[in-house]
Amino acid sequence: MEHTPHQTIEFAGFRCRVGGRGSSWPTAKQAMVLAGLAAGMTQKEIARERRISPATVKSTAEAIYYRLNAARAADAIVKGMRRGWIAPLAILLMVADLHGQALRARTQVRTRQQTTITVRASSGGRGPDLGELIA
Repeated sequence: MEHTPHQTIEFAGFRCRVGGRGSSWPTAKQAMVLAGLAAGMTQKEIARERRISPATVKSTAEAIYYRLNAARAADAIVKGMRRGWIAPLAILLMVADLHGQALRARTQVRTRQQTTITVRASSGGRGPDLGELIA
């Protein structure tokens, strides 16, 4: 590994380390595509967000797969994280919370189907009892 200076950028909820061409770090374009894939974005969504052609995103993704010796996006994401190319900001926020900084958590919203299943499960499958519903 080279000891060339690298920069840090943020994209799609990930902090990415980038370097110049020929360095051991990905270029900014490669890091953004890898972060977008890691965030669950499609190639078209990444293209729309970055205001570039979907063909450019596709060729950049293929270059990343080749560089990381990955067969598909999931493999490239894991290898990119192991090399320190990308890191989820959520993990960085959790580490910051350990040092006394506040962390905002989003509460899960229950859907109508989840609520119905919960009521049926708690009543043993015989249907809701009016006393249980009022209490």
